[in-house]
Amino acid sequence: MVCKRALLGMFQFQIASIGSNQERRNYRTMATQYPIFSTDDLGWLTAPQMLEVDRIMMEDLQIELIQMMENAGRNLAQLILDRYQPASVTVLAGSGGNGGGGLVAARNLANRGVDVSVTLGQPAENLGPVPAHQLDILNRMSVPIEDEPRTSDVVIDALIGYSLKGEPRGRIAELIEATASMDSPIVSLDNPSGLNVTDGTVPGVVVQADATMTLALPKIGLRDSSEVGALFLADISVPPFVYDSVGVTPAPDFTTSTLIEVTMGD
Repeated sequence: MVCKRALLGMFQFQIASIGSNQERRNYRTMATQYPIFSTDDLGWLTAPQMLEVDRIMMEDLQIELIQMMENAGRNLAQLILDRYQPASVTVLAGSGGNGGGGLVAARNLANRGVDVSVTLGQPAENLGPVPAHQLDILNRMSVPIEDEPRTSDVVIDALIGYSLKGEPRGRIAELIEATASMDSPIVSLDNPSGLNVTDGTVPGVVVQADATMTLALPKIGLRDSSEVGALFLADISVPPFVYDSVGVTPAPDFTTSTLIEVTMGD
């Protein structure tokens, strides 16, 4: 799959080499054209603050989880198309909202002609209502749901979001461990699975991402984490005043793009 902007010469090829051991992944990425903000240009959230943002969105503003999930998954699909131009993508999806966002990305990528497969971190019957709805759509589209992850050009990590409690266990931990031997770049949704987004600690196994697309505002634990890779921020339609209500500023400026790149400040 070739991005139109690549044909117009607006991207440059880069060779990435990442990871935590010597047999590092080597692959080609594209230089994206998103607005760039430094870490000091943005407010940073803890997990409890993000939980309150979600509460305000759903209870006070009646912006439902499925709407935020759609925004997250659509932006994730676009980031992957822009950065990697993959012919195939494997989605590792958990049972909660993070997994649901990964399933939305799977649908959007499939609609764009990418060969997509999904591996679940929990039995389908254990998914929450909204992720289960997203899975039902993929089943109706005949997107393959595989017991084991396929080899693909890109892997989406949508196993655990900001609500990590203790170390990952069971099938989720097995899939996180499996990512360490994958040669493909891994893109994490909101945060690398296994990373505590408030303090940056790693209580157990963790995903080593090539890129992370975090949501609404970046989380404090991502700031100095070696697991994050390139950091991007996506708009999920949070009104700026919501951040004021949780005491975190400045709000992100999504005026020209629903995706921005976050770089370390001086």
